[in-house]
Amino acid sequence: MNKELTKAQLVERSLMKRFRKSIWTKFILALKRYKLVEEGDKIAVCVSGGKDSMLLAKLMQQLKKISEVNFEVVYICMNPGYNEKNLKQIENNAKMLEIPLYIFESNIFDSVVNIEKSPCYLCARMRRGYLYNEAQKLDCNKIALAHHFNDVIETTLMGMFYGAQLQAMPPKLRSKNFEGMELIRPLYYVEEKDILAWKEYNDLRFLQCACRFTEKAEIEDEISPSARLNIKNLIKELKMKIPDIENHIFKSIHNCNVDTMVGWKYKGKNYDFNEVYENREE
Repeated sequence: MNKELTKAQLVERSLMKRFRKSIWTKFILALKRYKLVEEGDKIAVCVSGGKDSMLLAKLMQQLKKISEVNFEVVYICMNPGYNEKNLKQIENNAKMLEIPLYIFESNIFDSVVNIEKSPCYLCARMRRGYLYNEAQKLDCNKIALAHHFNDVIETTLMGMFYGAQLQAMPPKLRSKNFEGMELIRPLYYVEEKDILAWKEYNDLRFLQCACRFTEKAEIEDEISPSARLNIKNLIKELKMKIPDIENHIFKSIHNCNVDTMVGWKYKGKNYDFNEVYENREE
Protein backbone atom coordinates (compact mmCIF):
# COMPACT_ATOMS: atom_id res chain seq x y z
CA MET A 1 0.00 0.00 0.00
CA ASN A 2 1.34 3.41 -0.95
CA LYS A 3 2.09 5.74 1.91
CA GLU A 4 -0.24 8.76 1.99
CA LEU A 5 1.55 11.94 0.97
CA THR A 6 1.82 14.87 3.35
CA LYS A 7 0.38 18.26 2.45
CA ALA A 8 3.89 19.54 1.73
CA GLN A 9 4.60 16.62 -0.59
CA LEU A 10 1.35 17.20 -2.46
CA VAL A 11 2.28 20.88 -2.91
CA GLU A 12 5.72 19.90 -4.17
CA ARG A 13 4.23 17.38 -6.58
CA SER A 14 1.89 20.03 -7.97
CA LEU A 15 4.86 22.28 -8.74
CA MET A 16 6.66 19.53 -10.64
CA LYS A 17 3.59 18.27 -12.49
CA ARG A 18 0.49 20.46 -12.82
CA PHE A 19 2.40 23.78 -12.57
CA ARG A 20 5.65 22.65 -14.13
CA LYS A 21 5.26 24.75 -17.28
CA SER A 22 3.66 27.84 -15.74
CA ILE A 23 5.78 28.08 -12.58
CA TRP A 24 8.73 25.67 -12.29
CA THR A 25 10.05 26.13 -15.84
CA LYS A 26 9.80 29.93 -15.58
CA PHE A 27 11.55 29.84 -12.21
CA ILE A 28 14.45 27.89 -13.74
CA LEU A 29 14.51 30.22 -16.75
CA ALA A 30 15.07 33.26 -14.52
CA LEU A 31 17.79 31.48 -12.54
CA LYS A 32 19.68 30.61 -15.72
CA ARG A 33 19.15 33.78 -17.72
CA TYR A 34 20.15 36.15 -14.93
CA LYS A 35 22.62 33.81 -13.13
CA LEU A 36 20.80 34.17 -9.83
CA VAL A 37 22.08 31.06 -8.02
CA GLU A 38 25.78 30.32 -8.29
CA GLU A 39 28.33 27.90 -6.87
CA GLY A 40 29.06 28.57 -3.21
CA ASP A 41 26.09 30.88 -2.60
CA LYS A 42 24.33 30.95 0.73
CA ILE A 43 20.90 32.43 0.11
CA ALA A 44 18.42 33.76 2.65
CA VAL A 45 14.91 33.29 1.25
CA CYS A 46 12.82 36.07 2.76
CA VAL A 47 9.35 34.86 3.76
CA SER A 48 6.70 37.46 4.58
CA GLY A 49 3.81 35.05 4.96
CA GLY A 50 2.13 35.83 1.64
CA LYS A 51 1.52 33.49 -1.29
CA ASP A 52 4.51 34.74 -3.31
CA SER A 53 7.18 34.26 -0.66
CA MET A 54 5.81 30.89 0.44
CA LEU A 55 5.89 29.73 -3.17
CA LEU A 56 9.46 30.98 -3.53
CA ALA A 57 10.45 29.05 -0.41
CA LYS A 58 9.03 25.80 -1.81
CA LEU A 59 10.72 26.36 -5.18
CA MET A 60 14.10 27.04 -3.57
CA GLN A 61 13.62 23.98 -1.38
CA GLN A 62 12.97 21.82 -4.43
CA LEU A 63 15.90 23.38 -6.30
CA LYS A 64 18.23 22.51 -3.42
CA LYS A 65 17.15 18.87 -3.66
CA ILE A 66 17.92 18.43 -7.35
CA SER A 67 20.42 21.11 -8.34
CA GLU A 68 23.96 20.22 -9.41
CA VAL A 69 25.06 23.67 -8.24
CA ASN A 70 26.46 23.58 -4.71
CA PHE A 71 24.66 26.24 -2.68
CA GLU A 72 23.04 26.65 0.73
CA VAL A 73 19.66 28.11 1.58
CA VAL A 74 17.99 29.34 4.76
CA TYR A 75 14.45 30.63 5.23
CA ILE A 76 14.02 33.78 7.29
CA CYS A 77 10.96 35.74 8.35
CA MET A 78 11.02 39.10 10.05
CA ASN A 79 8.31 39.83 12.58
CA PRO A 80 7.91 43.62 12.34
CA GLY A 81 5.11 43.60 14.90
CA TYR A 82 2.43 41.25 13.55
CA ASN A 83 -0.56 40.59 15.76
CA GLU A 84 -0.64 37.16 17.37
CA LYS A 85 -3.17 35.75 14.90
CA ASN A 86 -1.18 36.69 11.82
CA LEU A 87 2.13 35.49 13.24
CA LYS A 88 0.55 32.17 14.15
CA GLN A 89 -0.76 31.77 10.63
CA ILE A 90 2.74 32.24 9.21
CA GLU A 91 4.15 29.69 11.63
CA ASN A 92 1.39 27.17 10.88
CA ASN A 93 1.79 27.52 7.11
CA ALA A 94 5.57 27.06 7.36
CA LYS A 95 5.07 23.93 9.47
CA MET A 96 2.43 22.53 7.11
CA LEU A 97 4.64 23.15 4.07
CA GLU A 98 7.71 21.78 5.88
CA ILE A 99 9.67 25.00 5.55
CA PRO A 100 12.26 25.33 8.36
CA LEU A 101 11.48 28.97 9.02
CA TYR A 102 13.65 31.15 11.25
CA ILE A 103 11.68 34.12 12.65
CA PHE A 104 13.45 37.15 14.07
CA GLU A 105 12.02 40.23 15.74
CA SER A 106 12.06 43.93 14.81
CA ASN A 107 10.07 47.01 15.85
CA ILE A 108 9.35 48.43 12.42
CA PHE A 109 5.61 48.84 12.92
CA ASP A 110 6.23 50.87 16.08
CA SER A 111 8.72 53.02 14.17
CA VAL A 112 6.42 53.93 11.27
CA VAL A 113 2.95 53.87 12.82
CA ASN A 114 2.96 57.64 13.45
CA ILE A 115 4.61 58.60 10.16
CA GLU A 116 2.13 60.54 8.03
CA LYS A 117 4.08 60.85 4.77
CA SER A 118 4.85 57.62 2.86
CA PRO A 119 4.80 55.18 5.81
CA CYS A 120 4.64 52.19 3.45
CA TYR A 121 7.75 53.33 1.57
CA LEU A 122 9.65 53.83 4.82
CA CYS A 123 8.46 50.47 6.13
CA ALA A 124 9.65 48.70 2.96
CA ARG A 125 13.07 50.35 3.14
CA MET A 126 13.47 49.43 6.79
CA ARG A 127 12.37 45.85 6.15
CA ARG A 128 15.01 45.48 3.45
CA GLY A 129 17.72 46.72 5.79
CA TYR A 130 16.69 44.33 8.56
CA LEU A 131 16.62 41.40 6.13
CA TYR A 132 20.09 42.20 4.77
CA ASN A 133 21.46 42.56 8.28
CA GLU A 134 19.99 39.29 9.52
CA ALA A 135 21.13 37.46 6.39
CA GLN A 136 24.69 38.69 6.95
CA LYS A 137 24.59 37.41 10.52
CA LEU A 138 23.77 33.99 9.05
CA ASP A 139 26.78 34.26 6.68
CA CYS A 140 24.58 34.61 3.60
CA ASN A 141 25.76 36.50 0.53
CA LYS A 142 22.32 36.85 -1.07
CA ILE A 143 18.71 37.47 -0.11
CA ALA A 144 15.91 36.18 -2.32
CA LEU A 145 12.71 38.21 -2.61
CA ALA A 146 9.45 37.04 -4.16
CA HIS A 147 8.74 39.83 -6.65
CA HIS A 148 7.10 38.27 -9.71
CA PHE A 149 6.42 39.11 -13.37
CA ASN A 150 3.48 41.38 -12.60
CA ASP A 151 5.42 43.27 -9.94
CA VAL A 152 8.06 43.97 -12.59
CA ILE A 153 5.72 45.42 -15.20
CA GLU A 154 3.63 47.32 -12.65
CA THR A 155 6.73 48.90 -11.13
CA THR A 156 7.84 49.99 -14.58
CA LEU A 157 4.57 51.82 -15.20
CA MET A 158 4.43 53.22 -11.66
CA GLY A 159 7.83 54.79 -12.22
CA MET A 160 6.53 56.48 -15.36
CA PHE A 161 3.12 57.61 -14.13
CA TYR A 162 3.94 58.46 -10.51
CA GLY A 163 7.70 59.05 -10.51
CA ALA A 164 8.29 60.65 -13.93
CA GLN A 165 11.10 58.23 -14.76
CA LEU A 166 11.78 55.11 -16.79
CA GLN A 167 12.97 52.64 -14.19
CA ALA A 168 12.69 48.87 -14.09
CA MET A 169 12.87 46.34 -11.26
CA PRO A 170 16.08 44.38 -12.01
CA PRO A 171 16.33 40.61 -11.48
CA LYS A 172 19.31 41.08 -9.17
CA LEU A 173 20.87 44.01 -7.39
CA ARG A 174 24.03 44.61 -5.37
CA SER A 175 23.44 46.21 -2.01
CA LYS A 176 24.89 49.69 -1.53
CA ASN A 177 24.81 49.52 2.25
CA PHE A 178 25.73 45.89 2.98
CA GLU A 179 29.05 45.00 1.42
CA GLY A 180 29.16 41.71 -0.44
CA MET A 181 25.38 41.27 -0.32
CA GLU A 182 23.13 40.85 -3.34
CA LEU A 183 19.36 40.72 -3.83
CA ILE A 184 17.88 38.23 -6.29
CA ARG A 185 14.34 37.81 -7.66
CA PRO A 186 13.86 34.19 -8.81
CA LEU A 187 10.13 34.64 -9.62
CA TYR A 188 10.94 37.23 -12.28
CA TYR A 189 9.14 35.29 -15.05
CA VAL A 190 6.34 33.80 -12.93
CA GLU A 191 2.92 35.42 -13.42
CA GLU A 192 0.67 36.25 -10.50
CA LYS A 193 -2.31 34.46 -12.03
CA ASP A 194 -0.35 31.22 -11.94
CA ILE A 195 0.67 31.78 -8.32
CA LEU A 196 -3.01 32.28 -7.47
CA ALA A 197 -3.90 29.13 -9.41
CA TRP A 198 -1.26 27.17 -7.46
CA LYS A 199 -2.62 28.54 -4.17
CA GLU A 200 -6.22 27.67 -5.02
CA TYR A 201 -5.37 24.23 -6.39
CA ASN A 202 -3.62 23.32 -3.14
CA ASP A 203 -6.30 25.02 -0.98
CA LEU A 204 -3.78 27.29 0.76
CA ARG A 205 -4.45 30.50 2.66
CA PHE A 206 -1.78 33.13 3.21
CA LEU A 207 -1.46 36.67 4.54
CA GLN A 208 -1.86 39.58 2.15
CA CYS A 209 -0.86 42.52 4.31
CA ALA A 210 -0.77 42.42 8.09
CA CYS A 211 0.54 45.85 8.99
CA ARG A 212 -1.23 48.15 11.44
CA PHE A 213 -2.51 50.33 8.62
CA THR A 214 -4.33 47.47 6.92
CA GLU A 215 -4.91 44.80 9.55
CA LYS A 216 -8.51 44.48 8.39
CA ALA A 217 -7.20 43.22 5.05
CA GLU A 218 -5.88 39.91 6.35
CA ILE A 219 -6.70 37.85 3.28
CA GLU A 220 -5.65 38.29 -0.29
CA ASP A 221 -9.08 39.13 -1.65
CA GLU A 222 -9.26 42.39 0.33
CA ILE A 223 -6.65 44.72 -1.14
CA SER A 224 -6.65 48.36 -0.15
CA PRO A 225 -6.68 51.01 -2.89
CA SER A 226 -3.18 52.08 -3.87
CA ALA A 227 -1.05 53.35 -6.73
CA ARG A 228 -0.19 49.75 -7.58
CA LEU A 229 -3.86 48.79 -7.66
CA ASN A 230 -4.51 51.70 -10.03
CA ILE A 231 -1.81 50.35 -12.34
CA LYS A 232 -3.21 46.81 -12.10
CA ASN A 233 -6.61 48.08 -13.16
CA LEU A 234 -5.13 50.12 -16.00
CA ILE A 235 -3.26 47.12 -17.38
CA LYS A 236 -6.40 45.00 -17.07
CA GLU A 237 -8.36 47.61 -19.05
CA LEU A 238 -5.70 47.97 -21.74
CA LYS A 239 -5.38 44.21 -22.05
CA MET A 240 -8.89 44.09 -23.47
CA LYS A 241 -7.60 46.03 -26.49
CA ILE A 242 -3.97 44.86 -26.48
CA PRO A 243 -4.04 41.20 -25.34
CA ASP A 244 -0.24 40.86 -25.16
CA ILE A 245 0.39 44.16 -23.38
CA GLU A 246 1.96 42.56 -20.29
CA ASN A 247 4.59 40.76 -22.34
CA HIS A 248 5.19 43.92 -24.36
CA ILE A 249 5.94 45.91 -21.21
CA PHE A 250 8.16 43.12 -19.88
CA LYS A 251 10.10 42.81 -23.13
CA SER A 252 10.51 46.58 -23.37
CA ILE A 253 12.76 46.67 -20.29
CA HIS A 254 14.98 44.09 -22.01
CA ASN A 255 15.09 46.09 -25.22
CA CYS A 256 15.79 49.69 -24.25
CA ASN A 257 17.12 51.84 -27.11
CA VAL A 258 19.33 54.32 -25.26
CA ASP A 259 20.15 56.12 -28.52
CA THR A 260 16.64 57.56 -28.49
CA MET A 261 16.66 58.68 -24.85
CA VAL A 262 17.13 62.38 -24.08
CA GLY A 263 18.36 61.77 -20.55
CA TRP A 264 19.54 58.73 -18.59
CA LYS A 265 21.51 57.63 -15.56
CA TYR A 266 24.34 55.12 -15.49
CA LYS A 267 26.32 54.13 -12.38
CA GLY A 268 24.82 57.08 -10.54
CA LYS A 269 25.85 59.64 -13.14
CA ASN A 270 23.29 61.62 -15.15
CA TYR A 271 23.76 61.95 -18.90
CA ASP A 272 22.04 64.55 -21.08
CA PHE A 273 21.20 64.22 -24.77
CA ASN A 274 23.07 67.38 -25.78
CA GLU A 275 26.25 66.30 -24.00
CA VAL A 276 26.64 63.17 -26.09
CA TYR A 277 24.83 64.10 -29.31
CA GLU A 278 27.82 65.76 -31.01
CA ASN A 279 30.03 62.76 -30.28
CA ARG A 280 27.62 60.24 -31.73
CA GLU A 281 28.42 58.70 -35.05
CA GLU A 282 26.00 59.28 -37.91
